[in-house]
Amino acid sequence: MSPAAPATTITPTLRRRRGLTEQAAVAAVDQACRRLRLPTVRAVLDEALTVAGKEQLSYQGFLAELLLAECDDRDRRSSIRRVKAANFPRPKWLGDFDFDANPNINPQPSTPWPPGTGSAKAHPYA
Repeated sequence: MSPAAPATTITPTLRRRRGLTEQAAVAAVDQACRRLRLPTVRAVLDEALTVAGKEQLSYQGFLAELLLAECDDRDRRSSIRRVKAANFPRPKWLGDFDFDANPNINPQPSTPWPPGTGSAKAHPYA
């Protein structure tokens, strides 16, 4: 049998930095976010601290809010990056469509979905 991997402990690190001043803590968090490439955490930290104080969030709740904000922002940026990488000829939005240019296209279908179907397949335009 192979020996078990040693457990990683972080308590000495946490004890060593306990005496930081407020200014030093802000600078350390900013530098750590830069080093770990967490731009959203850096951007929303002040607002998150204010909200956490008002809502009396636990440390775990506060951390969860920050990490979820980072994940959401990364997902949004990733989506934008993928659309840009797809090299579509131009962006097209339904709101930009000129219905007056083609009178044969009705912006609102005159036939509503049959009641109780709840399915797009039952819709005559689907």
